[in-house]
Amino acid sequence: MFDSIKKMFSVVKTDYAQLISEGAVILDVRSHGEYVSGHIEGSINIPVNNLSENLNKLKSKNKPIITCCASGMRSASAKGILESKGYTNVINGGPWQSLDRKLKSQVI
Repeated sequence: MFDSIKKMFSVVKTDYAQLISEGAVILDVRSHGEYVSGHIEGSINIPVNNLSENLNKLKSKNKPIITCCASGMRSASAKGILESKGYTNVINGGPWQSLDRKLKSQVI
């Protein structure tokens, strides 16, 4: 019984560095001003309120997309928008600074 409870509450760790090595795109959905003040190298910036009109900047609906923002709220919204538009491999990376640290710590 305890094993089944553990499985229910287990946290799956995402290997962001592996996703990047496989061609994942980091999509920063903060405003342009926020993005300019600091961002993950190589990320693309499409503010969440402009996302639906700029889907052409995301090449494949099957390629992994990692969303990020300041706190994780807008990136969660962006994930929902992308999934509703048929994107199949979207991961909410949460706050960009936290994601940046995770990427740097996972690099071998």
